[in-house]
Amino acid sequence: MLILHGLFGSFDNWHTLARRFAAHRHVFALDQRNHGRSPHSSVFSYVAMAEDLRKFLDDRNLERVAVLGHSMGGKTAMQFAVTYPRRVSRLVVVDIGPQAYGRRHDEILEALCDLDLKGLRTRADADKALSARIESPAVRQFLLKSLKREVDGTFGWKMNLPVIRDRYEEVNVGLQGEGAFDGPALFVRGTRSPYLSRSDVDAGRRWFPQAQVSEIDSGHWVHAEQPDAFFAAVEKFLSA
Repeated sequence: MLILHGLFGSFDNWHTLARRFAAHRHVFALDQRNHGRSPHSSVFSYVAMAEDLRKFLDDRNLERVAVLGHSMGGKTAMQFAVTYPRRVSRLVVVDIGPQAYGRRHDEILEALCDLDLKGLRTRADADKALSARIESPAVRQFLLKSLKREVDGTFGWKMNLPVIRDRYEEVNVGLQGEGAFDGPALFVRGTRSPYLSRSDVDAGRRWFPQAQVSEIDSGHWVHAEQPDAFFAAVEKFLSA
């Protein structure tokens, strides 16, 4: 099973749930390109990230896997499934649809890019600086997981922030290509999230004719807000 995080995230966001899923299967939680510990690249597209997954599987002689992705990771998972349908046994997409999206992260991108990393002494300094523009403590703590200490003691980002900013429009595009995945697919939507509607899933059956929907009382971060309900729904689907 492969697990893919969302924009600005890393595999660390899935550590607890990955351990729970691993009770019955071998789980890989990955950093996508330009995030976490994965390589930085000026190329940042879903087609490229789908190819990263193919190479990951080929390098480990993994022929067929279940793939789960949240938000940006969900779009990568969909792209991989329609490009290489025989490599996917089951698909789980968390609170994202196959359609194109408008810009939703400009304020976060500007706040992160404007942060004076060289002037920070502690993570608390970073949190205080970001609080003027990012109100939610939970969002700030999520973003600050990508902050790291450099060799000289200053702070830097694990993620490739300049490329994410410059290539941001490529995160918002719709699914690419003419393929389809006719295997089992589960779309998990947060009922209080604006990202994925029932009509989005219905439209997505063009690519995913067997799509099922699981609705959970949460916002966009379904797995973080309702981990037990999320785990139960996904585990039931994977074990069917």
